[in-house]
Amino acid sequence: MNAGALLEVPPVATELGERFRLAGHELYLVGGAVRDHLLGRPLGDNLDFATDAVPRQSTRILRGWADRQYLAGVRFGTLGARKDELLLEVTTFREEVYAAEHRKPAVTFGRDLRTDLSRRDFTVNAMAVRLPEGEFIDPFGGVKDLAARRLDTPLEPDVAFGDDPLRMLRAARFTAQLEMTPAPRVVEAIGRMRDRLRIVSAERIHDELSKLLLAPAASRGLELVVESGLADEFLPEVSALRLEQDPVQRHKDVFHHTLAVVDRCDAVLSLRLAALLHDVGKPSTRQITADGVSFHHHEVVGARMARERLQALRYPTTVVDDVTRLVEMHLRFHGYSGWTDSAVRRFVRDAGPLLDLLNQLTRADCTTQNRLKAKKLEALQDDLEDRIARLAEEENLDAMRPPLDGRQVMEHLGIPPGPKVGRALDYLMEVRLDRGPIDEAEAYRLLDEWWEAEGGR
Repeated sequence: MNAGALLEVPPVATELGERFRLAGHELYLVGGAVRDHLLGRPLGDNLDFATDAVPRQSTRILRGWADRQYLAGVRFGTLGARKDELLLEVTTFREEVYAAEHRKPAVTFGRDLRTDLSRRDFTVNAMAVRLPEGEFIDPFGGVKDLAARRLDTPLEPDVAFGDDPLRMLRAARFTAQLEMTPAPRVVEAIGRMRDRLRIVSAERIHDELSKLLLAPAASRGLELVVESGLADEFLPEVSALRLEQDPVQRHKDVFHHTLAVVDRCDAVLSLRLAALLHDVGKPSTRQITADGVSFHHHEVVGARMARERLQALRYPTTVVDDVTRLVEMHLRFHGYSGWTDSAVRRFVRDAGPLLDLLNQLTRADCTTQNRLKAKKLEALQDDLEDRIARLAEEENLDAMRPPLDGRQVMEHLGIPPGPKVGRALDYLMEVRLDRGPIDEAEAYRLLDEWWEAEGGR
């Protein structure tokens, strides 16, 4: 695709371009939509546009045509609009620069399209289509970089990353999403400028990290983040996984094992975060003896570290809780041999709604090159899942609860609400886990025995 060629665009883009042209303004389709169109990918339901019109002019042009307008980004020069099923963002030509210590970019309107494109993150995102005619514009060689799977910046990387330091992490994200290779100057600049990431808000960092983790080749992006030193600024626990080999058994590389586990998991955010963090407790629990290397209780230490890191990155509480639980339980399966039905019930109870994700993490955690060991672990995992399915059919494991509720306990024992009721319900739940389903008559008999053993207290 050569600059100046005509590119077919969605009808809504052509229609909007005609409205801006009639109003005396320029309009261009820009960003990921142009890149994805050249890659033959679906454009999705979000389209980005650049214009010389300022927001107050754009809103007049959109009025009566768009189904709805959104002004949340207007202070940054962006006007949002809904047209049918599409979300459109129209942004005035701009330059975006971080002041030395500011955590949010300061926006200055640019003079023209080339200036606007020059201040974008990467050349593959610095292509445009003039509307309504569809003329392709590529002043920085984005289409060549796209063909070569090369990730480079329109201007010097120092300019791009100085404008917005988050772009250093975004480079890793595009490496993972598009399976591109960063230009050497990009990698060098990330290593040199990585401390600039400190001025970026935790929310913006975790949003970019999440996109990276959900990408098809997440491990490629993560490797760039760690090898460049950028992870030291927001994920030092993962950088620390590059442990020296122990001199006795040459224990497997924990960092590259982690990358393999991430790639083996489905693209579910909580699951991939857990895969990324499941072994972060190993460096601080590592012990090397004459018998080799050990990491006793690294899952407990790792769960605490995972919680602290995700909270620092301002992830939602539900995500933090789920990841912490998955990290804490990821080794439970390794004691499976000889489990009773009671142990299986407790495993299901403790995993709760995370059971399927936990089972997947456990399977992904087996990255051994020993085929016999791998087949043995796979057979054990199959057996556990079969037993869970059987017990679920027989007992409705999803609804496991004490055979009596608090009201029944209080009425039977003649006691008011309080800690005694909780202790009684805990006892009945333990019996339920040990024995399976218990009918009501048996539950009352067991409650009486427990109450007598408690001395009626």
